[in-house]
Amino acid sequence: MSKIVEGLKYSESHEWVKVEGGIAVIGVSDYAQKEMGDITYVDVPEPGDTVEKGVEFGALESVKASSDLFSPVSGTVTEVNEALCDAPELINEDAFANWIIKVEMSDPSELDALMDAAAYSELVGE
Repeated sequence: MSKIVEGLKYSESHEWVKVEGGIAVIGVSDYAQKEMGDITYVDVPEPGDTVEKGVEFGALESVKASSDLFSPVSGTVTEVNEALCDAPELINEDAFANWIIKVEMSDPSELDALMDAAAYSELVGE
């Protein structure tokens, strides 16, 4: 059974969002990392890049597959988790502790379209 954290927002493409003021901290769900298997590479944007809700911003690669990452919100990347460049397997160890990017949101109302933990749990059938 996958871990689903209360208080976060979730997208249908399995990204999670933790809101810290006007910043969206974005990672992938425990369900997604389990489906992918051992993650071997994380492709991320640079700080200062803009991301758009629903548009690809990077990718995860595993021994089984490559999976695009889609931004759950629009805005400007303020920080990337550099630790994942050297140790992408950190996502497998704890998908919620190891965020991928932080985004200064340009339209926080976009969060309203995301799922809460209960709705996401239903989506993944757990």
